[in-house]
Amino acid sequence: MELLKGKTAMVTGGTRGIGYAIVKTYLDNGAAVALCGSRRETVDKALAKLKAENPEYKVIGLWPDLANPQEIEEAVGTVKETFGKLDIMVNNAGVSARDKLYDYKPEDFAKTMELNVNAVFNCSQAAAKVMKEQGGGVILNTSSMVSIYGQPSGVAYPASKFAVNGITKSLARELGKDNIRVNAVAPGVTRTDMVAALPEEMIKPLIATIPLGRVGEPEDVANAFLYLASDLAGYVTGVILSVDGAART
Repeated sequence: MELLKGKTAMVTGGTRGIGYAIVKTYLDNGAAVALCGSRRETVDKALAKLKAENPEYKVIGLWPDLANPQEIEEAVGTVKETFGKLDIMVNNAGVSARDKLYDYKPEDFAKTMELNVNAVFNCSQAAAKVMKEQGGGVILNTSSMVSIYGQPSGVAYPASKFAVNGITKSLARELGKDNIRVNAVAPGVTRTDMVAALPEEMIKPLIATIPLGRVGEPEDVANAFLYLASDLAGYVTGVILSVDGAART
């Protein structure tokens, strides 16, 4: 099936982990994709990996500063110029945090909010302008299960994901009249590079909290992004979709 045939997507944080899985899943389902990363070298590496797997993939690489609205507008303009339109904006770029409150530096808190919240606003605004002109589109955000349950340290991270949920629900109400759907996916423990590097004695207790008995794979999360981007979810907006194996930690 090619659920996104003829669609064009832009994915931030697309060079590895969940973001890379989203890019590949979209490409496999017929979309043209602009893969965005923080540095040219990581973008080029991801592009080379994709092209080695399938030279026919319609994919380009961009590395805008997500804290700079002008660079984002230029990147969105490049996508439109290259592919003719922008149907799907995936705000996946983000940074985690584990700092204890007593040691938390205000500048580190601000840095997390800059990428996890401000960048979502910047990218959504730039994408929505294009989508409104063309008659509609889809904006998807990466949230987290900690946006619902919090976490015992690194307060900026759950705070930022609470904000992402608020942005998602509010923009869904604001942009519905422009035929723009806005949803978010909230992954649980997922086998990214960071999780894969954890020792087994740390992984086992995590798995014990998950009724399905395993950590998620990036592809599990990417499939949720695929559904929400497709016409199958044509009447779904303002949703925070948990993809966590029913974990409740």
